[in-house]
Amino acid sequence: MSSERRWVAVPPAFGSVVMATGIVSIALFAAGFRTLSVLFMWLDVGVWVLLAAAFGARALRDPRGWRTAAATPPALTAVAATTVLGTRLVLFGWTDTACVLLALAAVVWPVLLVDVVTHMGHRMPGAVFLVCVATQGLGVLAGQLALVGEGDWLAWAALVLYGLGLALYVLACTRFDFRQVLTGAGDHWVAGGALAISAVAGSKLVASPVWTGPAHDALRTLTLVVLGLALAWYAVLAVGELVRPRPHYDTRRWATVFPLGMTAAACLLLSTAAHVSWLDPLGRVLLWIAVAAWTLTGIGLLRDLAGRDDLG
Repeated sequence: MSSERRWVAVPPAFGSVVMATGIVSIALFAAGFRTLSVLFMWLDVGVWVLLAAAFGARALRDPRGWRTAAATPPALTAVAATTVLGTRLVLFGWTDTACVLLALAAVVWPVLLVDVVTHMGHRMPGAVFLVCVATQGLGVLAGQLALVGEGDWLAWAALVLYGLGLALYVLACTRFDFRQVLTGAGDHWVAGGALAISAVAGSKLVASPVWTGPAHDALRTLTLVVLGLALAWYAVLAVGELVRPRPHYDTRRWATVFPLGMTAAACLLLSTAAHVSWLDPLGRVLLWIAVAAWTLTGIGLLRDLAGRDDLG
């Protein structure tokens, strides 16, 4: 395959590589592994730039194919990946760059979301939950920027996105094919990952000084319930992998790594924000599972790319 056609052929699902790498970096930061976290962050920046160039090239050279792809749930990885990277850059101190990424994602999000929702079918794979993930990703980034002093209005925007994201999760559940737990190629894990990123979005609200008293207590309780449901999904999905092993590499396996890392991050962040101490050791265990999964999936990706090159 020529280099030009390879650029055009990059599918939207590759955005999950950025999502997975970015959230592992955030979880490593939350656990105190700052140097390793920065290494993952720079790798994430590089992959995001490459994929942005690839998607731009496809829009210019294959506009019909790009429009068709934009109506499918994996297209929302562009929004989710941008917000996850933006959140990590806030932690690095690059708030201006993160604000630009938030604005970019906020412009693209409603266009893609409406297109995807209006084209939803039934018995869909786990990628359908990206309607929730992309929305909560915006909430996470907005909430993180509010926490570093970029404006209380961002905290209120994060609250609205939090509620909308949970509503979209319910919608996605009505369209999800639950048989995917045993037959999915990797993106079925987003069923749990969507709740995990919702818990991360909630952690930003719980940590915010904007809400106090009963409002704060309600947000804390709701977010802990959401995390509990995410952990329940984690257990169900893990059992599904044991019952029906799927060891071969698939691009959609990056959509497995993302929920693994997001669940770890949710535990670590809520341990501090909600003052639940036992979530910290749990998050650390889940973090190293996510790092191991990222490593194995990365090896699979490199082998897959090497195989494509061998085929010309």
